[in-house]
Amino acid sequence: MRSYTPLVALAADLLCVLVFVVVGKADHATGLAPAAVAGTAWPFLVALALGWVVTLAWRSPVRVWPTGVLVWAVTVAGAMPLRLLGGEGAPFSFVLVTSLFLAATMLGWRASVLLVTVRRRQGRRRPGP
Repeated sequence: MRSYTPLVALAADLLCVLVFVVVGKADHATGLAPAAVAGTAWPFLVALALGWVVTLAWRSPVRVWPTGVLVWAVTVAGAMPLRLLGGEGAPFSFVLVTSLFLAATMLGWRASVLLVTVRRRQGRRRPGP
């Protein structure tokens, strides 16, 4: 698999979390000021960092399994108690939407990289006309 730097992969995961927060805040009209976004994002960002550390994600940051799945799971599972500690709610519907959105994006970019890598390899194996 093509070598992607861990920083690029971490940036992709951070972008997934920030898009989730911004879309949610815009959808619920709760304000998009940097402080408002940061106030909602911090539990997810802390949990994402924890996910990266626990899984040693920098070793194989673009792998869907186990890296992507475990980073996603730690991010979602870790963010919910932090939200509660911060005085925010975590109703089942929120947990479900969070889980689905972050799975689609955090696993999706990794699956896309895998697909592109496989197709490029297949293209190199085919003899020219």
